[in-house]
Amino acid sequence: MNSDFYKDEYTPKINRIGKLTGYLGVLVAFTPALVLAVVYGIVPKPAALLTAFISGTSAFGVLWFVEPISYFPVVGPAGTYMAFLSGNISNMRIPCASMAQVAAEVEPGTEKGSIIATLGMAVSIIINVSVLTIGAILGSSVLAMLPDSVKAALNYLLPALFGALFVQFGMKMIKHSVIMVVIAFALYFAIGMGVFNWLPGASNWLGTLGCVFISIAVGITTLSNAKKQA
Repeated sequence: MNSDFYKDEYTPKINRIGKLTGYLGVLVAFTPALVLAVVYGIVPKPAALLTAFISGTSAFGVLWFVEPISYFPVVGPAGTYMAFLSGNISNMRIPCASMAQVAAEVEPGTEKGSIIATLGMAVSIIINVSVLTIGAILGSSVLAMLPDSVKAALNYLLPALFGALFVQFGMKMIKHSVIMVVIAFALYFAIGMGVFNWLPGASNWLGTLGCVFISIAVGITTLSNAKKQA
């Protein structure tokens, strides 16, 4: 891949298009509320809005920082714009992007990896919208026909998918993966024991955020040691 083209032409265009579609997405998301306010004169009280904002921020605000930091190294700039506009990030976009990288035999965090991740996510969005459209029409009737054992098994799809992804990438970085598995178990055990209860909502975000930054630190240390030995 031409690195100059990626940096000088591809990335600036992606940023322009991504910002434009992001702003349009925000506008569309707020359109129903604007219609209620402008057309029908239904406006919530400022106190109610503030209460709702504080409640939402306390529950999900940390994800505004955790998810972009966690996912950007895998999907790159274009994938980040696409993921946060289309949704279903952790259960569909990231797995599809990662599997596309595995199939194409490219490394995450590289220019080629970013391009492949974008293609994988684009395909997932097209298929996702198509399936959701069908599911919205026929989903309830189809699910009602499935045996209870099949319905229960569907709950294990996401853990199984991420387990497969971990093995795929873990085989390439065995030492790093083993270290992170141990650290992740220790961190989540500490969270479960209430060690971090002094942090607001730690059980909702500390595990992911801690593993991300610890993994980055381990990766930098491993790379530095490898360079010194070389």
